[in-house]
Amino acid sequence: MLLDEMLKWYEAISPQNLHEIERFYSADAWFKDPFNEVNGAVDIRRIFAHMFETTQKPRFVMRDRVLQGEMVFITWDFVFGLQGKAYSVHGASHLKLNAQGQVCYHRDYWDAAEELFQKLPVIGMPIRWLRRQFALKDLR
Repeated sequence: MLLDEMLKWYEAISPQNLHEIERFYSADAWFKDPFNEVNGAVDIRRIFAHMFETTQKPRFVMRDRVLQGEMVFITWDFVFGLQGKAYSVHGASHLKLNAQGQVCYHRDYWDAAEELFQKLPVIGMPIRWLRRQFALKDLR
């Protein structure tokens, strides 16, 4: 199944195998994450190339998946370094597959404030403060 091969590819993604994206994504695939929204496998590849340029040792760890017809839901961890510090982002992807089994729709869901911004030195403090203001104080 092409989906199984794609998930293995994601776990082994590297600058050397990035060209394989066009095997797994349709030429007109739509992709959205908290920072990007693009159309086409070529532009999706550019997003991942940028990931390798801006982070150290990025990798995906695939967790759970649900497949129903042409719809796929996957949970994952994205592990990487940024300016010498290790980070891990937990997220999920909603995929739609075309008749050939290629991804034609890819939407990533993850909380950029919780998973990334609040961990950063300068902007993390106000985000942590803001989260505390909205958190339920007493859970009894």
